[in-house]
Amino acid sequence: MLFFHFALAFLGTVRDLLQSVYIGGSKMNDKQLSLRLERVASYLYHFKRIADIGSDHGYLPCYLALRCPGLTAIAGELNEGPYQSACAQVSRSGLSDAVEVRKGNGLEVLRSDDKVEAIAIAGMGGPLIASILEEGKTKLRGVQTLVLQPNIAAHAVREWLSHHEFSISAEEIIEEDGKIYEIIVAVPEKGTSSLTEADLLLGPILRREQGSAFQKKWRREQQSWLQVLEELKKGKQTKEMSDKQRKLERKLQLVKEALGE
Repeated sequence: MLFFHFALAFLGTVRDLLQSVYIGGSKMNDKQLSLRLERVASYLYHFKRIADIGSDHGYLPCYLALRCPGLTAIAGELNEGPYQSACAQVSRSGLSDAVEVRKGNGLEVLRSDDKVEAIAIAGMGGPLIASILEEGKTKLRGVQTLVLQPNIAAHAVREWLSHHEFSISAEEIIEEDGKIYEIIVAVPEKGTSSLTEADLLLGPILRREQGSAFQKKWRREQQSWLQVLEELKKGKQTKEMSDKQRKLERKLQLVKEALGE
Protein backbone atom coordinates (compact mmCIF):
# COMPACT_ATOMS: atom_id res chain seq x y z
CA MET A 1 0.00 0.00 0.00
CA LEU A 2 2.85 2.37 0.85
CA PHE A 3 4.46 1.64 -2.49
CA PHE A 4 1.12 2.31 -4.23
CA HIS A 5 0.83 5.77 -2.61
CA PHE A 6 4.45 6.53 -3.46
CA ALA A 7 3.85 5.54 -7.08
CA LEU A 8 0.79 7.80 -7.27
CA ALA A 9 2.74 10.73 -5.83
CA PHE A 10 5.58 10.13 -8.29
CA LEU A 11 3.19 9.99 -11.25
CA GLY A 12 1.57 13.21 -10.07
CA THR A 13 4.94 14.94 -10.01
CA VAL A 14 5.74 13.70 -13.51
CA ARG A 15 2.33 14.89 -14.71
CA ASP A 16 2.93 18.37 -13.28
CA LEU A 17 6.32 18.55 -14.96
CA LEU A 18 4.86 17.49 -18.28
CA GLN A 19 2.20 20.18 -17.99
CA SER A 20 4.90 22.86 -17.77
CA VAL A 21 7.71 23.70 -20.12
CA TYR A 22 11.08 25.32 -19.53
CA ILE A 23 11.93 27.96 -22.09
CA GLY A 24 15.08 30.01 -21.69
CA GLY A 25 15.36 28.89 -18.05
CA SER A 26 11.81 29.99 -17.18
CA LYS A 27 9.13 27.50 -16.18
CA MET A 28 5.96 28.35 -18.07
CA ASN A 29 2.36 27.19 -17.77
CA ASP A 30 -1.08 28.79 -17.59
CA LYS A 31 -0.24 30.34 -14.20
CA GLN A 32 3.35 31.44 -14.78
CA LEU A 33 4.81 33.02 -17.89
CA SER A 34 8.30 34.09 -18.85
CA LEU A 35 9.05 37.77 -18.24
CA ARG A 36 8.82 38.34 -21.99
CA LEU A 37 5.25 36.98 -22.21
CA GLU A 38 4.24 38.62 -18.92
CA ARG A 39 5.07 41.98 -20.45
CA VAL A 40 3.11 41.10 -23.61
CA ALA A 41 0.16 40.07 -21.41
CA SER A 42 0.28 43.37 -19.52
CA TYR A 43 -0.97 45.20 -22.62
CA LEU A 44 -3.95 42.86 -23.04
CA TYR A 45 -5.60 42.73 -19.60
CA HIS A 46 -8.25 45.35 -20.29
CA PHE A 47 -9.59 43.77 -23.48
CA LYS A 48 -12.52 41.37 -23.61
CA ARG A 49 -11.69 39.57 -26.86
CA ILE A 50 -8.14 38.83 -27.99
CA ALA A 51 -6.27 36.62 -30.44
CA ASP A 52 -2.83 35.11 -29.92
CA ILE A 53 -1.30 34.21 -33.28
CA GLY A 54 1.41 31.56 -33.17
CA SER A 55 0.18 30.60 -29.71
CA ASP A 56 2.45 27.55 -29.35
CA HIS A 57 1.32 25.85 -26.09
CA GLY A 58 -1.48 28.37 -25.56
CA TYR A 59 -0.01 29.66 -22.31
CA LEU A 60 -0.62 33.36 -23.03
CA PRO A 61 -4.39 33.16 -23.73
CA CYS A 62 -4.93 30.69 -20.87
CA TYR A 63 -2.97 32.91 -18.48
CA LEU A 64 -5.09 35.92 -19.46
CA ALA A 65 -8.40 34.05 -19.32
CA LEU A 66 -7.62 32.83 -15.78
CA ARG A 67 -6.86 36.36 -14.59
CA CYS A 68 -9.43 38.41 -16.47
CA PRO A 69 -13.06 37.40 -15.87
CA GLY A 70 -15.03 37.74 -19.07
CA LEU A 71 -12.01 37.70 -21.37
CA THR A 72 -12.23 35.28 -24.30
CA ALA A 73 -9.43 34.38 -26.67
CA ILE A 74 -8.59 32.72 -29.95
CA ALA A 75 -5.31 30.80 -30.00
CA GLY A 76 -4.06 30.38 -33.57
CA GLU A 77 -1.39 27.83 -34.43
CA LEU A 78 -0.17 26.55 -37.80
CA ASN A 79 1.75 23.41 -36.84
CA GLU A 80 0.08 20.21 -35.67
CA GLY A 81 2.28 19.58 -32.61
CA PRO A 82 1.83 23.01 -30.99
CA TYR A 83 -1.85 23.02 -32.02
CA GLN A 84 -2.43 19.77 -30.12
CA SER A 85 -0.41 21.09 -27.16
CA ALA A 86 -2.55 24.23 -27.02
CA CYS A 87 -5.77 22.17 -27.20
CA ALA A 88 -4.53 20.00 -24.32
CA GLN A 89 -3.53 23.06 -22.26
CA VAL A 90 -6.95 24.67 -22.69
CA SER A 91 -8.63 21.44 -21.62
CA ARG A 92 -6.36 21.00 -18.57
CA SER A 93 -7.00 24.59 -17.52
CA GLY A 94 -10.77 24.13 -17.75
CA LEU A 95 -10.98 27.02 -20.21
CA SER A 96 -12.82 25.44 -23.14
CA ASP A 97 -15.55 28.09 -22.87
CA ALA A 98 -13.04 30.96 -22.84
CA VAL A 99 -10.21 29.95 -25.19
CA GLU A 100 -10.77 28.51 -28.66
CA VAL A 101 -7.79 26.93 -30.41
CA ARG A 102 -7.82 27.16 -34.20
CA LYS A 103 -5.39 25.67 -36.68
CA GLY A 104 -4.34 27.84 -39.58
CA ASN A 105 -1.74 30.15 -41.07
CA GLY A 106 -1.41 33.54 -39.38
CA LEU A 107 -4.48 35.74 -39.34
CA GLU A 108 -6.49 33.38 -41.54
CA VAL A 109 -7.75 31.75 -38.32
CA LEU A 110 -9.81 34.90 -37.66
CA ARG A 111 -13.37 35.27 -38.96
CA SER A 112 -15.35 38.42 -39.68
CA ASP A 113 -17.72 37.79 -36.75
CA ASP A 114 -14.96 37.24 -34.16
CA LYS A 115 -14.92 40.90 -33.09
CA VAL A 116 -11.34 40.64 -31.86
CA GLU A 117 -10.19 43.81 -30.07
CA ALA A 118 -6.47 43.05 -29.74
CA ILE A 119 -4.00 40.73 -31.43
CA ALA A 120 -0.73 39.43 -30.00
CA ILE A 121 2.04 37.98 -32.17
CA ALA A 122 5.08 37.06 -30.09
CA GLY A 123 8.27 35.05 -30.33
CA MET A 124 8.89 35.23 -34.09
CA GLY A 125 11.31 37.10 -36.31
CA GLY A 126 10.37 40.62 -37.35
CA PRO A 127 10.09 39.81 -41.08
CA LEU A 128 7.75 36.89 -40.33
CA ILE A 129 5.51 39.07 -38.13
CA ALA A 130 5.42 41.71 -40.89
CA SER A 131 4.53 39.01 -43.42
CA ILE A 132 1.69 37.71 -41.23
CA LEU A 133 0.30 41.24 -40.91
CA GLU A 134 0.62 41.88 -44.64
CA GLU A 135 -1.04 38.63 -45.68
CA GLY A 136 -3.86 39.11 -43.18
CA LYS A 137 -4.27 42.89 -43.27
CA THR A 138 -7.96 42.64 -44.21
CA LYS A 139 -8.50 40.86 -40.87
CA LEU A 140 -7.22 43.90 -38.97
CA ARG A 141 -10.33 46.01 -39.54
CA GLY A 142 -11.88 46.83 -36.18
CA VAL A 143 -8.81 45.68 -34.21
CA GLN A 144 -7.90 48.29 -31.59
CA THR A 145 -4.39 47.19 -30.63
CA LEU A 146 -1.51 45.06 -31.89
CA VAL A 147 1.00 43.73 -29.36
CA LEU A 148 4.03 42.50 -31.28
CA GLN A 149 7.17 40.91 -29.88
CA PRO A 150 9.78 40.21 -32.55
CA ASN A 151 12.78 38.16 -31.44
CA ILE A 152 14.96 39.75 -34.13
CA ALA A 153 14.76 42.49 -36.77
CA ALA A 154 12.13 44.63 -35.05
CA HIS A 155 12.73 47.28 -37.72
CA ALA A 156 10.76 45.13 -40.20
CA VAL A 157 7.71 45.32 -37.92
CA ARG A 158 8.02 49.09 -37.47
CA GLU A 159 8.37 49.56 -41.21
CA TRP A 160 5.16 47.61 -41.87
CA LEU A 161 3.26 49.56 -39.22
CA SER A 162 4.53 52.87 -40.60
CA HIS A 163 3.29 51.99 -44.10
CA HIS A 164 -0.15 50.79 -42.97
CA GLU A 165 -1.47 53.62 -40.79
CA PHE A 166 -0.56 52.17 -37.41
CA SER A 167 1.00 54.38 -34.76
CA ILE A 168 3.38 52.99 -32.13
CA SER A 169 1.82 53.79 -28.76
CA ALA A 170 4.27 51.93 -26.50
CA GLU A 171 7.58 50.09 -26.68
CA GLU A 172 9.57 48.05 -24.20
CA ILE A 173 12.96 46.42 -24.27
CA ILE A 174 13.76 43.76 -21.69
CA GLU A 175 16.53 41.31 -20.92
CA GLU A 176 15.73 37.76 -19.90
CA ASP A 177 18.17 34.87 -19.55
CA GLY A 178 20.85 36.74 -21.47
CA LYS A 179 18.60 37.60 -24.40
CA ILE A 180 17.14 41.00 -25.21
CA TYR A 181 13.60 41.36 -26.52
CA GLU A 182 11.62 44.29 -27.89
CA ILE A 183 7.85 44.69 -27.52
CA ILE A 184 5.94 47.02 -29.85
CA VAL A 185 2.36 48.13 -29.19
CA ALA A 186 0.53 49.76 -32.09
CA VAL A 187 -2.88 51.29 -32.66
CA PRO A 188 -4.60 52.23 -35.94
CA GLU A 189 -4.28 55.92 -36.70
CA LYS A 190 -5.23 57.61 -39.95
CA GLY A 191 -2.62 59.95 -41.38
CA THR A 192 0.09 58.82 -38.98
CA SER A 193 3.48 60.34 -39.82
CA SER A 194 6.20 58.09 -41.20
CA LEU A 195 9.03 57.03 -38.93
CA THR A 196 12.55 58.31 -39.44
CA GLU A 197 15.38 55.97 -40.36
CA ALA A 198 16.58 56.02 -36.74
CA ASP A 199 13.07 55.37 -35.42
CA LEU A 200 12.66 52.33 -37.67
CA LEU A 201 15.94 50.81 -36.53
CA LEU A 202 15.96 51.73 -32.85
CA GLY A 203 12.34 52.42 -31.97
CA PRO A 204 10.84 55.93 -31.61
CA ILE A 205 10.09 55.48 -27.90
CA LEU A 206 13.01 53.24 -27.00
CA ARG A 207 15.64 55.58 -28.39
CA ARG A 208 14.10 58.45 -26.46
CA GLU A 209 14.02 56.56 -23.16
CA GLN A 210 17.49 54.97 -23.53
CA GLY A 211 17.14 52.25 -20.88
CA SER A 212 19.99 49.96 -19.84
CA ALA A 213 18.76 47.04 -21.98
CA PHE A 214 18.57 49.38 -24.98
CA GLN A 215 22.16 50.50 -24.53
CA LYS A 216 23.35 46.94 -23.95
CA LYS A 217 21.61 45.67 -27.07
CA TRP A 218 22.98 48.34 -29.38
CA ARG A 219 26.51 48.27 -28.00
CA ARG A 220 26.44 44.52 -28.61
CA GLU A 221 25.16 45.10 -32.16
CA GLN A 222 27.89 47.69 -32.73
CA GLN A 223 30.59 45.16 -31.91
CA SER A 224 29.03 42.53 -34.14
CA TRP A 225 28.63 44.92 -37.08
CA LEU A 226 32.19 46.21 -36.73
CA GLN A 227 33.49 42.65 -37.01
CA VAL A 228 31.37 42.02 -40.10
CA LEU A 229 32.54 45.31 -41.58
CA GLU A 230 36.18 44.33 -41.14
CA GLU A 231 35.55 41.05 -42.95
CA LEU A 232 33.75 42.83 -45.78
CA LYS A 233 36.67 45.21 -46.23
CA LYS A 234 39.02 42.25 -46.62
CA GLY A 235 36.93 40.68 -49.36
CA LYS A 236 36.65 41.42 -53.06
CA GLN A 237 34.92 44.77 -53.54
CA THR A 238 31.95 43.87 -55.71
CA LYS A 239 28.88 46.11 -55.98
CA GLU A 240 26.99 43.76 -53.64
CA MET A 241 29.78 43.90 -51.05
CA SER A 242 29.97 47.68 -51.33
CA ASP A 243 26.20 47.98 -50.78
CA LYS A 244 26.39 45.78 -47.67
CA GLN A 245 29.30 47.81 -46.37
CA ARG A 246 27.48 51.10 -46.94
CA LYS A 247 24.32 49.86 -45.16
CA LEU A 248 26.33 48.63 -42.18
CA GLU A 249 28.19 51.92 -41.93
CA ARG A 250 24.89 53.79 -41.99
CA LYS A 251 23.45 51.64 -39.19
CA LEU A 252 26.60 52.11 -37.15
CA GLN A 253 26.28 55.87 -37.59
CA LEU A 254 22.63 55.84 -36.44
CA VAL A 255 23.49 53.80 -33.34
CA LYS A 256 26.49 55.99 -32.54
CA GLU A 257 24.35 59.13 -32.73
CA ALA A 258 21.61 57.57 -30.59
CA LEU A 259 24.10 56.58 -27.89
CA GLY A 260 25.69 60.02 -27.96
CA GLU A 261 29.11 58.76 -28.97
